[in-house]
Amino acid sequence: MKSIRVGAAQGFYGDSVDGAIANAKYGNVDYLAFDALAELTMAILAKDKDKNPDMGYTRDLYLFMKALLPYVKKKRFKILTNAGGLNPKGAQAIVLQMAKELGITDLKVAVVTGDNILSDSDPLKEKGVFFQDVETKRPLAKNIQERLLFANAYLGAQPLVEALRQGADIVISGRTTDTAQFLAPLIYEFGWLEDEWDRLASGVFMGHLLECSAQSTGGNFIGGWQEVEGYETIGYPIAEVNETGEFVISKVEECGGIVNKKTIKEQMLYEIHDPAAYVTPDVVMDVTNVQLEEIVPHKVKVTGVKGKEKPPDLKVVMGYADGFLGQVLIGYCWPDALQKAKLAEQIIYRQMERKKLEFDEIRADYVGYNSLHGPLSHEPEGELNEIYLRMAVKSECKQKADSFFRLFPPLGLNGPPSMSYIGNIPTRQQIGMWSSLIPRTLIEERVTVEVKEV
Repeated sequence: MKSIRVGAAQGFYGDSVDGAIANAKYGNVDYLAFDALAELTMAILAKDKDKNPDMGYTRDLYLFMKALLPYVKKKRFKILTNAGGLNPKGAQAIVLQMAKELGITDLKVAVVTGDNILSDSDPLKEKGVFFQDVETKRPLAKNIQERLLFANAYLGAQPLVEALRQGADIVISGRTTDTAQFLAPLIYEFGWLEDEWDRLASGVFMGHLLECSAQSTGGNFIGGWQEVEGYETIGYPIAEVNETGEFVISKVEECGGIVNKKTIKEQMLYEIHDPAAYVTPDVVMDVTNVQLEEIVPHKVKVTGVKGKEKPPDLKVVMGYADGFLGQVLIGYCWPDALQKAKLAEQIIYRQMERKKLEFDEIRADYVGYNSLHGPLSHEPEGELNEIYLRMAVKSECKQKADSFFRLFPPLGLNGPPSMSYIGNIPTRQQIGMWSSLIPRTLIEERVTVEVKEV
């Protein structure tokens, strides 16, 4: 029975290139798949593109391609990545440039576009799309539409499959689902039809287990992190998939980490709201009857994934300018560190009241006590060595957000004793998120695939 090997290469913008290199070098992979995008990443790329229209793709693409293109030619595997972000054609140009610099020829680089609808919100409204928020059901208001920085629909695997059919060695896209890069090679290699729901769902699940770097191989592993050896060289997962959709997750022996039922289960439930109905553009996945079998150390066989018909709509995520965030961090040491930080917070509130300073929002956290668990935190018994008070404000005015810091330096001599640190975190623009659904036909009719060769 035919099988192919798909290796994970990147789980987020800024990820290490080491896992990708190890899979390219030792993994005997047919495909390397990247998931470089998140909502936060799109916001970062929007700011980059605002400063320089030629940007908008992930900047580490250059580093990854420099490291991996020689292996692409030597090992003859293919790469799929959504690192194109808001400028897939710019990313394509970078890959072509890198290939020329490395003296690599006979390389086909495809770019998939059509997900970006930022300039088309008005024409789409004329077609009856009101971009209702998925939670509040409110239509997109004009005052938010005027502040949009990006607006992208989540594409599925089919446009990437078309790029592979056109002979692409490298496939670059903008906003896709996290799993699309992993599913596309399976559809292409095995000839799966668009209504083979169980097989498609199994491919999506495989992608879900591979999409987050080392989270299936012991990274970020709360169920037994003490068991993991070789964090410093941790390997990224590889899936060997057969034409029925069943697959085995493993890692290369040359890298650290661990693959077992516990690591797979943690990633299995990561970011899944409903295990019986995980919605993607390609299929609705059901993992409630999944079976995991440790066939040998560091190899887990996965079966039992079920699928349902794909949805009629695609998700659209929009980001809009939403004011500015001003932050300050101030530290207090033993003795009475927490009490000092609490008093410092009250001093700031009183001074704001006295000076009639108002902000749209204000928040305070105690780093070392409740900054992670918030209201679930229990006040510690006994003395803490140190506590850091983080206070943040939001304002529509950047200058006003900047001015928040000026309240804090006098606390060095005018506030509680033993202040050990004060830091002004640079003010930054906040980006609000707006999610809605759009009939998939309105997006899919705009999608294009373009292949260039070097």
